[in-house]
Amino acid sequence: MNNKRALIAVAATLGVLALPWLSSVAQQDDDEPPPMGFFITSVGIGDGGNLGGLAGADAHCQSLAAAVGAGNRSWAAYLSTQGAGGVDARDRIGAGPWANVNGLIMATSVESLHYDNSNLNWEFTLDENGNQFASRIDGNPDFSEHDALTGSQIDGTAMPSGQDQTCSNWTSNGEGSARVGHADRYSFTTPGSPWNSSHGTPGCTQENLVAVGGAGLLYCFATD
Repeated sequence: MNNKRALIAVAATLGVLALPWLSSVAQQDDDEPPPMGFFITSVGIGDGGNLGGLAGADAHCQSLAAAVGAGNRSWAAYLSTQGAGGVDARDRIGAGPWANVNGLIMATSVESLHYDNSNLNWEFTLDENGNQFASRIDGNPDFSEHDALTGSQIDGTAMPSGQDQTCSNWTSNGEGSARVGHADRYSFTTPGSPWNSSHGTPGCTQENLVAVGGAGLLYCFATD
């Protein structure tokens, strides 16, 4: 009986001693940053507004994510389409939350993304490699690549039918226009310029995108 009591006491002591270690492990797990769930692409596809449709844009996001070890997640481009069967960008990107490559939460939900989006700016809207895109904010007043293709209104829904704002639903590199947002929230005329709906482009060629401060960059979101 005494031996049994001694064994129980030893086991209890070991359990107490193990508690701080288990707590430490749990704390380490809690401190791990969330995985990347959002980035602006480091490069565009390079063919103006012709992205190969939504499928081509999504594949571009997936490829860039895979190149930095995030290909295990499902990625979609933040893009709307117009006309019959039109798609809203806000419905393509999952439910959130989404963190940038450094683990900073950019938005907790679709609603906060569109109505409480102070983290979407030049400082925190990083590409998949953790780099900032070219912006006039960084000191060069004559060069910017802050335009991100979206085809969307401020609330993340598609632009009204009629005037093309999606380069023929992302298949045109000639006629049409693309609605873009300012990823750095910077504009000469509009303080706090919208990140997802600032202006249209004068056409859908790559040169048209570059002429107004873009490079065909996309916002990519993990949907899972």
